[in-house]
Amino acid sequence: MTRNQGRHRFSRRTKLTAGAAGLALTIGLAVAISTTGDQGTAQADGADKSLFVDITKQARNVKAPRPEGDATNGTFTVDCGRNENGHFNPDNFIAQPGVRNGAQHLHDYVGNLSTDADSTNESLLDADTTCKNGDKSAYFWPVVRIDRDNEEEEPGKPADAEVECPDVKRKLRNVPQQARAEVDRNLQQLKQQIAEANDKLKKAANVDDPNFVNNAILGPLRDKRSAAIGRIVEAIDRVAQRPRGLQRLAPCTVKDGDSKDVKVAEQQKEAEADAPEKGDGKSKSDENELPGNEGEIQRPEVVDLTFRGSPTGKVVAMPQFLRVLYGDAKVTKNGPKNARKSWTCTGFEDKVQLDKYPVCPQGSKVKRIHDFPSCWDGKNTDSANHRDHIVYPNENGKCPKGFRAVPQLRISLTYNIPRDVQQNGQYAVDAFPEEKHNPLSDHDDFANVMSEELMNRVVDCINSGKKCKE
Repeated sequence: MTRNQGRHRFSRRTKLTAGAAGLALTIGLAVAISTTGDQGTAQADGADKSLFVDITKQARNVKAPRPEGDATNGTFTVDCGRNENGHFNPDNFIAQPGVRNGAQHLHDYVGNLSTDADSTNESLLDADTTCKNGDKSAYFWPVVRIDRDNEEEEPGKPADAEVECPDVKRKLRNVPQQARAEVDRNLQQLKQQIAEANDKLKKAANVDDPNFVNNAILGPLRDKRSAAIGRIVEAIDRVAQRPRGLQRLAPCTVKDGDSKDVKVAEQQKEAEADAPEKGDGKSKSDENELPGNEGEIQRPEVVDLTFRGSPTGKVVAMPQFLRVLYGDAKVTKNGPKNARKSWTCTGFEDKVQLDKYPVCPQGSKVKRIHDFPSCWDGKNTDSANHRDHIVYPNENGKCPKGFRAVPQLRISLTYNIPRDVQQNGQYAVDAFPEEKHNPLSDHDDFANVMSEELMNRVVDCINSGKKCKE
């Protein structure tokens, strides 16, 4: 299977060296670490095969409310990319603010670039975004992975090794306009440096000497990255407060096809000399993420973020910093009340949505559809259970008394998952351990950080019946 650039492969066989594990903290990604002790103890080996069903054999169950005469049928679509920059973490600042690894599974982010456990209204507002129209909202959901770990590896065909480096761009919270051009030039150089290092690594594929990799590839790469990062720091320092702790992002590591880290002890020692300041870089998330969420992360082929109208009338603006949840990550504990059927296949969206993983027919692709609640109480941006302030309309599309319709967010995620993987039950959504990859535990989170001007454009577009894309 082709490896996506930016994808990270984690295996239950992996045992990280102390140096590489420390480096992983600076990357800000959750890494699944093998447990010690009795290796015969059963681990969560993906989703149960009974959770996969042939979608062509399922009854039609999608029924949309009948629109009334004053229904609003406009849409507003935001282009925030597909997480090409690799923004992942196991945090949830809405449900568990300030708690590192609060989700115990990995989230996929688009939109706001600063989102982590410590996110606040102020930090979200100050951050940059992946959205082309400047929308700083946070959109995040658990990743989907393919886990072929139970297959025999074909002899003589190991997966390619690749260089992995911390994401410098994600640590740049608020780049001044005067420094942006210089910063962007050096960020592009950082990308090019990684590409060149991977090219060298590929040419040295038959060299099995960690010292060679360190001396010929990782050492020079660190020096080049350090220089580029230094230029970024100086560019910002000339017009604003000097960013701190960026040089610790210079060292990189290498993972081979079995996710075994090449030792980079010397580079790590140098990185630790420039330790992160309090509140920066931060977590023990890779120590705390539990085994069971394993396999290759699948970047969605299509990420569609669309705000829609109401079948019963006009919508009003969402307040800035409104928090909205979709689904329930702990459906086993909480019951099905807030759980939603998320799973379908392309071509079946308006016919079948499942609480099981679909096996799609040839030519059709796995898809998740997340329709958020859209009836706001008109006062609060959050509530104690993160749900009471914004609820779903009834089956006819009407909001409860005292609630007003706001633009309904639909997040659609389409994945190019090989059909044999579907048939073998080898893909699953990341989940809390007790959920055992239950597809009904699929969920999604949204925090509105749109400007008043942008939100007004969303409302005007929807209420006037237009199809807008930004």
